[in-house]
Amino acid sequence: MAEKIVIIGAGPVGSLAALYASQRGYLVEVYELRPDLRDPGTVPLNFTKSINLALSERGINAMRYAGNEELLDHVMASTIPMRGRMIHSVGPDGKLTQQSQDYDAQGRAIFAIDRAGLNSRLLDILDRDPNVKLFFNHKLTGADFHARKAWIEVRDKTSPPNSRPKEIEISFDLMIGADGAHSAVRYHLMKFARVNYAQEYVDTLWCEFRIEPRPRSERSLGPSAKFRISPNHLHIWPGKDFMFIAIPSDDGSFTCTLFLPSQQVAELEKNPEQLPAFFDQHFPGVTQLIPAKELLASFKSNPHLPLISLKCSPYHYESSGVIIGDAAHAMVPFYGQGMNAGMEDVRILFSILDKHSQMNESNDPTAELSVAKDAAALSMQRAQALAEYSAVRSIDAHTINELALQNYVEMRSSVLSKRYRLRKFLEEFMSVNFPGLGWQTKYARISFSNEAYSEVVRKSEHQGKVLLRTFSTLVASPFVAAAAFFCYRYRSNFSNAWSLLKFAITGQLP
Repeated sequence: MAEKIVIIGAGPVGSLAALYASQRGYLVEVYELRPDLRDPGTVPLNFTKSINLALSERGINAMRYAGNEELLDHVMASTIPMRGRMIHSVGPDGKLTQQSQDYDAQGRAIFAIDRAGLNSRLLDILDRDPNVKLFFNHKLTGADFHARKAWIEVRDKTSPPNSRPKEIEISFDLMIGADGAHSAVRYHLMKFARVNYAQEYVDTLWCEFRIEPRPRSERSLGPSAKFRISPNHLHIWPGKDFMFIAIPSDDGSFTCTLFLPSQQVAELEKNPEQLPAFFDQHFPGVTQLIPAKELLASFKSNPHLPLISLKCSPYHYESSGVIIGDAAHAMVPFYGQGMNAGMEDVRILFSILDKHSQMNESNDPTAELSVAKDAAALSMQRAQALAEYSAVRSIDAHTINELALQNYVEMRSSVLSKRYRLRKFLEEFMSVNFPGLGWQTKYARISFSNEAYSEVVRKSEHQGKVLLRTFSTLVASPFVAAAAFFCYRYRSNFSNAWSLLKFAITGQLP
């Protein structure tokens, strides 16, 4: 009889895990606290209208290896490629400016996708899978990872108002917790495993806004006519200590997010009428895209939610429980890797399970184990696999958590610095002109490869040291000083090269 995997959480990560498990012949049951999000009456995550995500290579690769031919095409059909950031500011002349910063020298893009749309597509595929059963309005209330039993409260539309929910008991061979930052699986797992756990609330709140599509009466011909601003960029209004961003949606709208320190949010909550003036001062041009009335309405009606960064280790208990995604390593959203890292968790977890399964297969085709011995062997190999997963994945998960926090500083302020632009220019120049050296920006390695996050940091730090030593040597070289004097004296003949260097450093054309 096939083993049973119970997955708690039917978000994108949990749904992908269910698909991986089913493809390997497990019986899969997925339990979700909320109603089916495909039901029009279901309130989406965090009580907001929509949350747009950035899908990049790690998430795409995880779906590529899910064993379902239609999945990737089905998902990618509704995405919008974003080839870079669009930085909004005011120029020296007081006019609004936009500066595009490509993510990648080779033209690769990340993809904007609606979270609910992605989740719905995964659930649709699971609905047709005979190995998978989906249960909505089911809340995990207890778990015994020794006995491999769990208790679930069932809440449905047939339950009388104010009545005590019915509780059921289920059994499992392996429980996978994919139930988010406030994971019930992690809570119960910590009663059995000695889990080191650290949680940090960042002193920033976020609130959602929306740029509406361009009215049909104002649209010209072309696929981008419905968008008020470029659909192929992640738009950023940097404010040094805060920022406003906008990510495109397939219907022509943009899901926007204000990230602001809690003290300033509190000040605006006391007097919301100051909000349009605050935006005009710090995020120039936004009130031309979102009328003041709509800006105020969104600020008053949408929640002001905290950002959480969470680390723990190990992620498992023996052979019976493991946590993945935000349940294991919730991170702030500033690298666009939360969902991608969670989906990569699924790929890595099942690849390690597969490896240990193959290692422990008997080489004797005539060998027959008793049911008890066979179950014990399966349990032992799974325990070994889960221990390896915890050891390998926690290092990389902690790394991307730190990178996500650092990238907030980059997005809200560093994108405007000359030093940031110069390093990006030099690294991309090396990547394009000397590909054999394997030189890439940290962002390209994170978003467009499947290298371990910890390895990306190691290589990036090495590149930074090489750049610093090279630059210091060149600056101190008499040859460079002579060349600089020569270029200055005959600068009229080198105007194009000088313009290029100036643009790389300042982002401004002469």
